[in-house]
Amino acid sequence: MYLRKRWRNCCQSLTNSGRPRIPQFLPSLAQSALEKNLADAAIEINADSSLEPELENYKCEVVAGSLKIGTVSAPVHNAHEKMKVPDVLFYDNVQHMVVMEDMLKDFVLGEHLLLVGNQGVGKNKIVDRFLHLLNRPREYIQLHRDTTVQSLTLQPSVKDGLIVYEDSPLVKAVKLGHILVVDEADKAPTNVTCILKTLVENGEMILADGRRIVADAASVDGRENAIVVHPDFRMVVLANRPGFPFLGNDFFGTLGDIFSCHAIDNPKPHSELEMLKQYGPNVPVPVLEKLVAAFGELRNLADQGIINYPYSTREVVNIVKHLEKFPTEGLSSVVRNVFDFDSYNNDMREILMNTLHKYGIPIGAKPTNVQLAKEFPLPEKTFMGYWIIGQTGNGMQKVLCPAETHRIDIKGPVLVNIEKYPIEKHESRFLNFTEECTSWRFPVDEVNLISDIAVSHENGEHTLYVATCNPISLYFMNMTGENGFFVDFFDIFPRMASGSWRPFVTVAPLGSPLRGQVVLHEEQSNVVLLLDTTGRAIHRLVLPTEESTSKKSSWWNKEEGETYRMCKEFSHKNWVVFYRQTGNSLTVLDVLEGLTHTISLPINLRTVFLVAEDKWLLVENKTNQKCLLTKPAHIGAEDTGACQLYMLKEELPSTGFGVTQETEFYVPHKVSSDQLSSENLTSAVGQKIASPNRILSDEKSHATIVVGFPDLMSPCEVYSWKRSSSLGKPSVTNITMYTGKRTSVTPRHNNCVTLTHTNQVVRILPAGEVPLKDIYPKDVTPPQTAGYIEVTDLQAKKLRYIPVPSAESLSPYTAWLSAISDTDALLAEWDKSSVVTVDMGGCVRLWETGLERLQQSLMEWRNMIGQDSDKHMQITIERDSNEDVSEPKHGKEDPDNMPHVGGNTWAGGTGGRDTAGLGGKGGPYRLDAGHPVYQVSEVEKDAVPEDIKRAAREMAQRAFQQRLKEIQMSEYDAATYERFSRAVQRQVHALRVILDNLQAKGKERQWLRHQATGELDDAKIIDGLAGEKAIYKRRGDLEPQLGSPQQKPKRLRLVVDVSGSMYRFNGVDRRLERSMEAVCMVMEAFENYEEKFKYDIAGHSGDGYNIKLVPVNKIPKNNKQRLEILKTMHAHSQFCMSGDHTLEGTEHAIKDITTEEADEYFVIILSDANLSRYGINPARFAQILTSNPQVNAFAIFIGSLGDQAARLQRTLPAGRSFIAMDTKKIPQILQQIFTSTMLSSI
Repeated sequence: MYLRKRWRNCCQSLTNSGRPRIPQFLPSLAQSALEKNLADAAIEINADSSLEPELENYKCEVVAGSLKIGTVSAPVHNAHEKMKVPDVLFYDNVQHMVVMEDMLKDFVLGEHLLLVGNQGVGKNKIVDRFLHLLNRPREYIQLHRDTTVQSLTLQPSVKDGLIVYEDSPLVKAVKLGHILVVDEADKAPTNVTCILKTLVENGEMILADGRRIVADAASVDGRENAIVVHPDFRMVVLANRPGFPFLGNDFFGTLGDIFSCHAIDNPKPHSELEMLKQYGPNVPVPVLEKLVAAFGELRNLADQGIINYPYSTREVVNIVKHLEKFPTEGLSSVVRNVFDFDSYNNDMREILMNTLHKYGIPIGAKPTNVQLAKEFPLPEKTFMGYWIIGQTGNGMQKVLCPAETHRIDIKGPVLVNIEKYPIEKHESRFLNFTEECTSWRFPVDEVNLISDIAVSHENGEHTLYVATCNPISLYFMNMTGENGFFVDFFDIFPRMASGSWRPFVTVAPLGSPLRGQVVLHEEQSNVVLLLDTTGRAIHRLVLPTEESTSKKSSWWNKEEGETYRMCKEFSHKNWVVFYRQTGNSLTVLDVLEGLTHTISLPINLRTVFLVAEDKWLLVENKTNQKCLLTKPAHIGAEDTGACQLYMLKEELPSTGFGVTQETEFYVPHKVSSDQLSSENLTSAVGQKIASPNRILSDEKSHATIVVGFPDLMSPCEVYSWKRSSSLGKPSVTNITMYTGKRTSVTPRHNNCVTLTHTNQVVRILPAGEVPLKDIYPKDVTPPQTAGYIEVTDLQAKKLRYIPVPSAESLSPYTAWLSAISDTDALLAEWDKSSVVTVDMGGCVRLWETGLERLQQSLMEWRNMIGQDSDKHMQITIERDSNEDVSEPKHGKEDPDNMPHVGGNTWAGGTGGRDTAGLGGKGGPYRLDAGHPVYQVSEVEKDAVPEDIKRAAREMAQRAFQQRLKEIQMSEYDAATYERFSRAVQRQVHALRVILDNLQAKGKERQWLRHQATGELDDAKIIDGLAGEKAIYKRRGDLEPQLGSPQQKPKRLRLVVDVSGSMYRFNGVDRRLERSMEAVCMVMEAFENYEEKFKYDIAGHSGDGYNIKLVPVNKIPKNNKQRLEILKTMHAHSQFCMSGDHTLEGTEHAIKDITTEEADEYFVIILSDANLSRYGINPARFAQILTSNPQVNAFAIFIGSLGDQAARLQRTLPAGRSFIAMDTKKIPQILQQIFTSTMLSSI
């Protein structure tokens, strides 16, 4: 019991630590088997590898001859050979400090150390730094595939023309008490490295020249030539992880038990960033962040087998050092130098480019690729007159409005579930510089609707909140973070399957000390919720207005058009204002104090703007008369307890003060709650003014500035920049379900924000309100968009219209959608010079609109590209042909493939006319013959007549049809196959990467050298004279060297389930489509790999256990043949008899595959987990999978009802079964399968 408890504690410390773990470097199947055993023992496994070390101030220091790392101390050695003490450039980071602390613990205990990790993670750096701190001399030896036992102990050299054998670094370290660093231990044959076992365990070793290493002087026992192990001798062994992609031996599995093992991984993002800052102190931090993020994803892709090489910290450090030394070269060109070798593989190049572009590294971009929105002149400003507050012929006129204070009735709390999910961000400026910075997507359902967005600003952090209303839910995330969060309010607001109630939710984030809390308001029911995202609890706040209305009405029988609104301009101050449209009261909710203040008004409200904390602009419902309401704290003592309401008179400039003139009142769409600075105000109105002001926008104007409002009671000057035509008033005509009345619904969102810092008004307009003819050239069709961002810049006196890409999906509830907004995206302020949009498909986009910010970002973007990025990779010479086109044709084929420029004779020429080629005009299609391109100008190409263009298009279409005919494939067939092929393109590439790196497994009868018995090896006579014992050779089965090429192909049989259950349950979990995609992936990936793999595909169903789909001697060669196989699978599954032959099909495949000689044998069963339905015993299935040790048999379950597959997997041997409910997981599974046999001896 005690041992079991100790074992569990050790395993928990191994698996729960945020540090790198040794099991993560095991082969995949061994790792999965370990994890299964730990799970069976109820030992928790922490899978979060992104955790940073807990201790922030982790330091190492040498004080008074003692080294202290963390909490561990050790004396510093007094070295005599100081030249052998390593001295390396090393920048401390927390993760490496934690590793060195653990190393120091074991070093103090007298242990030998083993460091396991990928290439380039810093193993050598850590060891050198460790020895430097301890002041310990180092002996270094690097192993390789040709290392022998002799070379490990003796080192030949030439002196005076004679070969002299000297002590190797190993023997020197043993003699002198130095630290022996054995590098690349996984590269040497296992029989060589195993001689270290006796040295480490017993301190003994027999050398090739007859000398013997002994543990201590007492063991000499009169022997001559004995070497006593120095008490200070230690060994530090460095090894790469076994298996893919390094293909080394399993040193850890062979000798790991005699060393103290430490896993070395790439530093976590924070640690790596801090380290890179020290290597490149002058490299901009955003550039370092992009590198860390991009290389982090590349490492994940390498772990998944999608790319071959695991790009490590070494490459990132080299990039940063280069940028520090040559800052003008540009990030894109430096990064390209790292990836140039892989760029020759088109598939690999595409993955690398996509990953780098995702994080904003502009590979392939040019400094001239700037595509900012076109600028239009802003109309001249117009003096509109005055706003006069409360003045009549009899002086100042005001109305007192009583206020009542109540305690908030709080219900709850109720705990809520907050789901966390990863966010995949994409930088938008990877090839072109635009206003858009970054985008990502919230996982919004197709029927869901975005009803409101808000951004909280606290301590430099921006948190985005997105409210949806079908069902009602909330998404939120820190805009610099990598995770989003989701809260579902279905239990509070059930989804209405039918009926007229269409909820509309607004969100208001609160500020300090209530940071992390948000107020949610449903406008029809007037329900107010307070969500604590930190405490994961929700309260309901019952307002006095809600109490009075709830008795009279309910959600589904409210009076027509009755809605409540929330004003949230000062929610960061922890108070919001509620009112009912057409109502005559305001309710101020003070969340921090727990109070409500209800203000009674003499007017019926249409809308309210909080233009200041103590002054609010009210608009009367019917006349649009504006009023100014001041709060009690700013009125005379005699009026304490009531608010003051002042009528606001709008006077035209042609009239004098006090003269009444009727004018049309417009309701503002947005009024700023803060003022323009004196500089911005002066720039906007064109005269030096220092005065209170507010900026607003309405349907008649781009922007309006009211100077003096709201603080001055004197007349306030009004300046406006009028629109050429008023914005429309879009509305939705809706027939209610119960009354049958037609109602006109105005969109709730005006999508307008004011950026006072940049002197801008920003709003989203539908395409119909935008001058598309002026934005796009005549021959360009405007793209489909979610709307256009209109930027009114009062500083530059310019207008810009930025298209917002259309949403990927839109809710089918179009009337409901139109009632929210007249565009398919909502807008909010991101920071002082930027905005954020969220479209109805859940896509979030960040936009920079401020000119200063754009100029700064453009300079940084061009610096990343560098000065040499305009170099052309292809020779392109633009020329005018001065020839007319006649008729498109293919052209004559040149048997010598000579370059042809101009003319209209040869196919594959450049800069010509009528023929197929490149760079010309009037040809039917492109044809590349591999020559430099001579490009005719765009002007000349545009001048080709329409009838010629039409004829060229028709000829190209005929050529395509002919190609389909050649492979007997209709257009429909091509589209059908493309649906399957496109879904697995990335998986095909990943599988090809794995196939490229497969190694030989089969044994060959050859002469085995370095043997202790057998025939004398002539090549080893001199070694025998020097004392070497292994100088014989004999015939035997030679184990292939790790990574050596195959002599015989491997054999694979894919056994797929085409039974009726695959067709029956395909609508539930797409299992049949997934099986067809997997077969398509295998057929495409294994094409042209016949020398490495011979495969066939068989099916099983109720009709039989060996249904030939792809015979081994009839591999499909084109898409038509592959599509026929997929159609056969589908048809067989549809029309076969019920039943299952999984066991028989598996057993037959395992027996039949070994009839042909091969390097290795693999049988993979692709099936659903529906075995219990046919009474199949999992134990019998497991017995068949392991029946032949020569055959590596595995099962992949691609369909499961509930947890069928998981339960079945638990009953099968560890590592023999996998669950793949997504096709993209299959390449990683096949990688594990193909590399799992590398270390086996069968």
